[in-house]
Amino acid sequence: MNDPLNFNGKVVLVTGSSRGLGAAMIQAFGARGARCVVNYIGDPEGRNKSDAETVAAGLTNPLVLDCDVTRPEQVEAMMQQIADSLGGLDILVNNSGIIRDRTIKKLTLEEFESVLRVNLTGTFNVTQKAAAVLRTGGRVINLSSVSGQMGLFGQANYSSSKAAIIALTKVSARELARQQITVNAIAPGFIDIGMSKGMPDEVTETFKKQIPLGRLGEAREIVDAALFLASPMASYITGHVLNVNGGYYMG
Repeated sequence: MNDPLNFNGKVVLVTGSSRGLGAAMIQAFGARGARCVVNYIGDPEGRNKSDAETVAAGLTNPLVLDCDVTRPEQVEAMMQQIADSLGGLDILVNNSGIIRDRTIKKLTLEEFESVLRVNLTGTFNVTQKAAAVLRTGGRVINLSSVSGQMGLFGQANYSSSKAAIIALTKVSARELARQQITVNAIAPGFIDIGMSKGMPDEVTETFKKQIPLGRLGEAREIVDAALFLASPMASYITGHVLNVNGGYYMG
């Protein structure tokens, strides 16, 4: 019996995969046989490159690419490198994102636009440029958030970007369907990695009391959702938002 989570022969790109949830995702695909593309954005200290190389060290023949997803020309160059080196792309996970929380009264226009630029415009840029190299039957998985469904206090920029990603997911699903490419979103709740992990303890405890399952999610639970959506088991699912939030939001 074939294993639906065997990704041998598949090429996978996870944006923002030098650390956190993105790193966990690309490692999981690699462990299941995929050829992996690790993406990072260069920084003056070189930390992102170092982290990306650390992630890549545990993968088989990975491609490690420096690309700012907000720059269309860099994204196009990244896709060309993937096509030249690996022949095309089968699975794209749009994971790159930032957070800059502040109340609307205090939020500057630059703080608002910078989050939309990375989270939303970055997802658009990568999806648009990837369309040229995605093979028939490919998968696109976008990272939204419970914040985009509920509108959390102090997250006018982040919530707006993640809500818009849901709309972008549905439009992309319709437009890429002619190539039998599915496009879905995962909307994590509060997870014990990345952005949620930086919350003060008292804030974490307050949120946990509001979550029916009574705990934060684990990174593997988001990774498992991505593996499922990328697999043959989800071949007839497109334009869907998969909530992984312990019951915090049940819309």
